[in-house]
Amino acid sequence: MTDRWMIRGMEFSNCNCDFGCPCQFNAPSTHGFCEAIGSVMIEEGYFNDTPLDGLCFVGIYQWPGEIAHGKGRQQVIIDERADAAQREAIRKIAHGESTKPGSTHFHVFNSTMAEVLDPVYAPIEMEVDVEARRGRTKVEGMVESSGAPLINPFNGEEDRIRIHLPEGFEYTYAEMGSGQSRVRTGIELDFKDSYGQFNILHMNQDGVIR
Repeated sequence: MTDRWMIRGMEFSNCNCDFGCPCQFNAPSTHGFCEAIGSVMIEEGYFNDTPLDGLCFVGIYQWPGEIAHGKGRQQVIIDERADAAQREAIRKIAHGESTKPGSTHFHVFNSTMAEVLDPVYAPIEMEVDVEARRGRTKVEGMVESSGAPLINPFNGEEDRIRIHLPEGFEYTYAEMGSGQSRVRTGIELDFKDSYGQFNILHMNQDGVIR
């Protein structure tokens, strides 16, 4: 592997599992199958000599059973502002290419795919605030995804709950929240009041940077 890359930014993810997501603990998923959408805002990044600062992308995933059982489908939506070199760089990162095997969630997810759909290039509206546990992604006619803090049912106030994975392949710390998403691309998803995750995404070709 000769390519060298790095991205640092923020990620908001929403999947069909209950709050906390059993997958984060290597346990079976809530419903016996996995569907997810991940929104990534790159604050700083590069792929070899190609800068990626300020760009964003959305990963859409669907498995008929547990992730480890494979047979998944995947599609990525890439910021249309990206030029040809930037589009190819983001595609490679999002598909787990030019990456040490098993070192990022992008590589692990891609290794379980039976079908990888062609990327879509479109305008993406995206906001992610990890500290506030809020996120919003919109791709006109294709994606509506939003996340908010968990609410304590006893006092009605926002709860702050975190997961710490010192050796995780996606993040070290993630804030928990609630999400809802509607996706209409080559893959269709519908979530409401399900697992939301907000985290700093900082990784390179060798894995998570801590």
